[in-house]
Amino acid sequence: MLQGNFAHEINIGDLREAIASGGFPEASIQELDRTDVGVFNSFMIRVRETTAGDERAVNKLLNIIKERFPDNEFSKDSEHTIGPAVGESLRRSAQWAVIISILGMIVYIWMRFDFRSGVAATIATLHDVLAVLGVFFILNKEITLLVVTALLTLAGYSLTDTVVVYDRIRENLKKFRKKGQFVNTVNNSINEVLSRTIMTSLSTLTVVVVLFFFGGEVVHDFALAMIIGILVGTYSSVFVASPIVVEWEAHRPSRFK
Repeated sequence: MLQGNFAHEINIGDLREAIASGGFPEASIQELDRTDVGVFNSFMIRVRETTAGDERAVNKLLNIIKERFPDNEFSKDSEHTIGPAVGESLRRSAQWAVIISILGMIVYIWMRFDFRSGVAATIATLHDVLAVLGVFFILNKEITLLVVTALLTLAGYSLTDTVVVYDRIRENLKKFRKKGQFVNTVNNSINEVLSRTIMTSLSTLTVVVVLFFFGGEVVHDFALAMIIGILVGTYSSVFVASPIVVEWEAHRPSRFK
């Protein structure tokens, strides 16, 4: 990753074309707003180190910029490189974090409700995480540790919404013990907590939207992941987790036999 600023104004399209033709077609280029500290024409350039060949990626980028824009001096502010060994270690740690969190969710919901609810809640949470990853893949965004942090945060947020719905279902099931009333009980329970779910999601969404627009480039992807995750997680707790339990009960009844 290379961050710096040009002496004069430059078109980001020209910069992207120059770097792509120089051997980095998948480079991610972001224009930074640092006018508050008196820095103008600032950019952050992210590339894969492996595409640089024998030459270091940062040095190659600096040479490309110097050759293509000789009359527009580029001042390097900072650089950051993650080697293959470190990247593999971070990837492995992120995978274990996701696996352990999923297993923990299943056990928690199983102990508090039942095994079916645990499986359904886990599927809904995976649905939320995969939806965010899918959008990031479409937008060609890099999956950084900050994004992984957002995904784990969203997993906990989605689970909280699901637990609220399941808790209301459990309370209402005590009132209706006749066969055939399970679907109506689930539907009524969802309706009872729907306003609470929407208000909580809107409140949280407002905060991360502000963070997205005014939090700066460092937390930009984190806020984007949170925005997508909150929107997806709000409907998954209602339209994914609960229907799975209903369908499971319809095919293999355990509560009403």
